[in-house]
Amino acid sequence: MITTSKTKKDVVTEFRTSEILEAARKVFAKKGFHDATVDDIANAAGVAKGTVYLYYRSKQEVYLAALKFGIAQMYSALVEEVRRVSTTEEKLRALIAAKLAYFEENRDFFKIYYFELGKIPTHPGTIDSEFKSLYLDQARLVESILKEGSRKKAIRNLRTDQAAFAISDLIRGVVTQRVLGWTKSKISQDVEFIFDLIWKGIAAQ
Repeated sequence: MITTSKTKKDVVTEFRTSEILEAARKVFAKKGFHDATVDDIANAAGVAKGTVYLYYRSKQEVYLAALKFGIAQMYSALVEEVRRVSTTEEKLRALIAAKLAYFEENRDFFKIYYFELGKIPTHPGTIDSEFKSLYLDQARLVESILKEGSRKKAIRNLRTDQAAFAISDLIRGVVTQRVLGWTKSKISQDVEFIFDLIWKGIAAQ
């Protein structure tokens, strides 16, 4: 198998773009897309405006890149936590916990992430195809847990695709409450609440 090592330029580029995208997420979450400027992003990242344009051609491109960067980062965290455990119950609980923890630590990201999700029902044609694919990957991860649980007879027969989206929506609802400050529950309490609600509905009798 052929492996390629990163050059010094690759490492610098990766580091610089991650700095810019982290800063962009915070700026867009605070000011919104229309009020945020490339100058704001550059200042937040501690780089020159020209440096931002070296990697991204426009504010729109930075916005989408920041969104995709965050989704990919979150998805990697979910996969890693799910792989640590073996049973269906453990995997489902691990996924819920990892998702709540990610949004708790990255509240700025939640704002732009769910703003984009909110556009899907009313303006599906405006959704970036890569963003849609990354979003669907999360639902497929949930579905893979459910399919495995079904094969092992840990859960009852159900439409795993539909159930995966329903579970994702339930998690998103609790995340919304947390980010808006509508609940003071500990993360561990909300994880158990979500898991218990789901498991009682899908567990094999």
